[in-house]
Amino acid sequence: MPSLALPDALETRYQPGHLRVALGDGLRPKLTGHAIVFNAPSETLGFFREQIAPQAIQRTFDEGIDVRALVDHDPAKILGRVSARTLKIANDSHGLLVEIDPPDTTYARDVLESVRRGDLSGMSFAFRTLIDEWDESVEPPMRTVKDMRISEVSIVTFPAYPQTDVDVAQRSLTAYRAAKPFVPSLALRRRMLELP
Repeated sequence: MPSLALPDALETRYQPGHLRVALGDGLRPKLTGHAIVFNAPSETLGFFREQIAPQAIQRTFDEGIDVRALVDHDPAKILGRVSARTLKIANDSHGLLVEIDPPDTTYARDVLESVRRGDLSGMSFAFRTLIDEWDESVEPPMRTVKDMRISEVSIVTFPAYPQTDVDVAQRSLTAYRAAKPFVPSLALRRRMLELP
């Protein structure tokens, strides 16, 4: 059953992947990779796992959101922007494909070199969930994001799941449970029966 998530809560997720440096127009280096991979379950995020449904990113395109590309979610280290045509985003069969035309700045050159060396290989994204769906028949529960607004993609050093992200998902699960009667899973009922 879908639940309406909390649209004002910004969440970030890390996506390990195949970030690479490619040659663009005029042989300038570009960064390419998938910031989001569809239907790929995340690691456990505190008390749940998560996946992004293919239709979830469509709103970002429909609303023409001016997505930015950053380094480690730092707005002082911008690598590209949709409205400046230095960031291209595309919805392909695998996920959200990004192509970044980085500026000729010290931090951008550092990122390019670190990607070339293989020191940086992952991306992250920041988003606001509008609709999600919870499956509590599995352990841990699985959250599927069905609709969201993406505000930025980042080249990141470490996977980061700040506690506020978990809080956002916890409130979403609480709202979902309030909208339907809670029926404990078979595994939970068995564990409850085993209690002294």
